[in-house]
Amino acid sequence: MAKFGLSQAVRRVEDPRLLTGRGRYTDDIGMEGQAHGVVLRSPHAHARITAIDTAPALAVPGVLAVITGADLAAAGLGPVPCVIPLKNKDGTPRAETPRLALATDTVRHVGDPVAFVVAETPQAARDGAEAVTVEYDVLPAATDLATAHEAGAVQVWDSAPGNIAFDWEAGDKAKTEAAFARAAHVTRLTVVNNRVVVASMEARAAVAAWEGGKLTLHTNTQGSWLVRNLMANVVFKMPPADVRVVTPDVGGGFGMKLYLYAEHVLVAFAAKQVGRPVKWASERTEAFLSDTHGRDNITLGELALDADGKFLALRTKNWANMGAYLNTFAPFIPTGAGTKVLASVYGFEAIHANVLGVMTHTVPVDAYRGAGRPESNYLVERLIDTAARELGIDRIEIRRRNMVPQSAMPYVTAMGQRYDSGDFAQLFGAALEKMDWAGFESRRADAAARGKKRGIGVAYYLEATGGGPTENAKVAFAEDGFVDVYVGTQSTGQGHETAYAMLTAHELGVPMEKIRIQQGDSETLPEGGGTGGARSLYSEGQAILVTTASVIEKGKQAAAEHLEAAVVDIEFAPGAGRFAVAGTDRGVGILELAGIQRQRVAAGQSTILLDAQETAKIEAHTFPNGCHVAEVEVDPDTGVVTVPRYIVVDDVGHALNPLIVRGQVHGGVAQGVGQALMERTAYDHESGQLLSASFMDYALPRAEDLPDIDVDLIEVTCETNPLGVKGAGEAGAVGSPPAVINALVDALGGKVVDMPATPETVWRALNAA
Repeated sequence: MAKFGLSQAVRRVEDPRLLTGRGRYTDDIGMEGQAHGVVLRSPHAHARITAIDTAPALAVPGVLAVITGADLAAAGLGPVPCVIPLKNKDGTPRAETPRLALATDTVRHVGDPVAFVVAETPQAARDGAEAVTVEYDVLPAATDLATAHEAGAVQVWDSAPGNIAFDWEAGDKAKTEAAFARAAHVTRLTVVNNRVVVASMEARAAVAAWEGGKLTLHTNTQGSWLVRNLMANVVFKMPPADVRVVTPDVGGGFGMKLYLYAEHVLVAFAAKQVGRPVKWASERTEAFLSDTHGRDNITLGELALDADGKFLALRTKNWANMGAYLNTFAPFIPTGAGTKVLASVYGFEAIHANVLGVMTHTVPVDAYRGAGRPESNYLVERLIDTAARELGIDRIEIRRRNMVPQSAMPYVTAMGQRYDSGDFAQLFGAALEKMDWAGFESRRADAAARGKKRGIGVAYYLEATGGGPTENAKVAFAEDGFVDVYVGTQSTGQGHETAYAMLTAHELGVPMEKIRIQQGDSETLPEGGGTGGARSLYSEGQAILVTTASVIEKGKQAAAEHLEAAVVDIEFAPGAGRFAVAGTDRGVGILELAGIQRQRVAAGQSTILLDAQETAKIEAHTFPNGCHVAEVEVDPDTGVVTVPRYIVVDDVGHALNPLIVRGQVHGGVAQGVGQALMERTAYDHESGQLLSASFMDYALPRAEDLPDIDVDLIEVTCETNPLGVKGAGEAGAVGSPPAVINALVDALGGKVVDMPATPETVWRALNAA
């Protein structure tokens, strides 16, 4: 392909369908004879189940079945697993926290599933759930991350003494300690990365049906294949070929919809029991209590500097809340995912990271947009501002002194990551100029004249994308003249249909309007890596490239047959979508040729079709990076913080569609600003109740809370994939929290505040003695 032939701001092709109500989400799916399920959840954070009486529920009109954990155990179902085999720093394995889809003897968080009631209607199922009698022996709970690992705390699991599920380390401890020993200055800072509720626009749902020994599950995931494999191999212990998972349109995922959930298991088991399809759809408060949460770290960071303000080493100790159970990928998020970007864009000589996974009686925590990388970037950028303040060095200058120069690329960091490309200084300078950093003091003075405190903050972020080592694609020429492109990733609102159609059109010369992107059905491809870790374009894009290349090779053979020429004489012009005999005007269009070949096959002739399916090896991940600059204003009378200006300068490599990239950054910044200033997940430390379990008590940012977010893109080509792209989906959420909080600390004259910096928090900081 022409390496930079794709840079058009094409409007999203899926939007007309979605905006006019023609999307099809899981809750839109209804099957003939469908029954409805409701989950009865624990009202207690920690309790022993002493008795369950299902008879009153079975007497409720319309109730078909009441399923308990004992039923699942008797049927031999496996657990809802954690798939990360982490080792402690002493070489022993992490703790196990086995979890059936329904609790059997102990509940460990408010919302823990206890029973599943199946009925003819949703209301009958709700009535049945209210009729189930559960007797609990209520126990003390540990819900506070800061104290759950202290001596004497209530134990969540006997298998995790002191509530520590793992004690993990990475980096060079000896080299780090040696650097600290010769440091001229050490800055220490403890930061809180607050727990957030994901709150996707579309809540989770699932519909299951059996046909003979085959299960079909319709559910909103970020990749059908992971759910299929875990359901088949771990839970039901059946061949994966006998489990089909179909993901329709998905309204937001952000990491939370990656996983196998209890409800997937319950609808499948219940459908088998009642001999009918069974559907479950989450209500909003139920989502607060059952969807995985994100973040929730307390991290001590130590930065060693020499006499010239050069960074020597970084040392971190992170207490990461895992919640009540180790979820699918949970142990990997603060460890392997988060620590690999601790070096960020700076030339540390050494880094050592220690991560402790802490169990609490709270909703399990797993990946949330950025998945460990926002937490690490937040710590580093807050540390740098603190060090600059302690040393009396300008915070711009201290960053410039320590940035890895472009001339050092490819560069291997102190955490062993190989950056293939990056021009950090260029992006940094462009962002400062765009914000008019030099002219800020006049804006501060104007704000002071209005009785407001204004601050400015900067954060340079570096993200490392993730995902599996392969990705699959299939191209099929349909009888209606369309080209179907089957992908192993899953759009949850990112614009994949547009990006993949652009790429396919560019390679095959087929008009975009003749291309259909097909996703979400586990039977269309042998495997799919799903969407997470900002992997989709650089992974699926490579799969589309190798698959379209295969199509073209098959097309040359078919064109040679059709045009009665040698294969070596056939050329393909992707701009025209046409095969031709070199040096002649004889040729055939790719869509016409595909139709001719189908007709030959239908007539019983032995010939070659243009359809192809290929697997791409993903041999390297990418390192998107950029600079966020925020200005905030504080009302000292109320503590209310506003964000009047916000700019981003990003390097996402080659931007296939800059319009979609900017939209992704806007969404990430909105989530980061929400976490920084508004989103407080509050548990009552005595009862373990989630106090912020609805939008009445959990504040998400609204349009009026956000500024215009100005995004510039500076392309520094990625050298490790043929598209030259770097993942863009998570970048906005990585750089925004430290930029906003650094600006707020500046506005408050250096007073340290933790996220979320709510008006109460800010007012108290301003008025503290």
